[in-house]
Amino acid sequence: MPRPRKCRRVCCMPKYNEFIAPQTHCESKEPIILSVDEYEAIRLIDKEGYSQEECSAYMNVARTTVQQIYTSARRKLATVLVDGCPLKIEGGNYQLCDGDDVCCGCRKKHCHNQGGNEDESNDSRR
Repeated sequence: MPRPRKCRRVCCMPKYNEFIAPQTHCESKEPIILSVDEYEAIRLIDKEGYSQEECSAYMNVARTTVQQIYTSARRKLATVLVDGCPLKIEGGNYQLCDGDDVCCGCRKKHCHNQGGNEDESNDSRR
């Protein structure tokens, strides 16, 4: 019997959850589904510059789990970009941060959950 899945901590929902290419060569009209936790891994690693280890601490899961989430997300994004398939961000096994958790950095102003203001001067990662 497999272990129960651990909820992945996510700072906020994405501002945009659907993307459709103006011209598409995708064989299927069904959108590629990127889960919210996959979106968060892409955001943290590719946009914010976190290592997989830092991302795993932020999301409250093991590094190997982040590696699996990230690999799955990159594969889906490659399909969307190369084939022009529509993308939809929804679902997944996650828990939204309430903004009070010190371990995920949400007391910093860069947290998207607190009004969406990104204050680079308070973010020591840049």
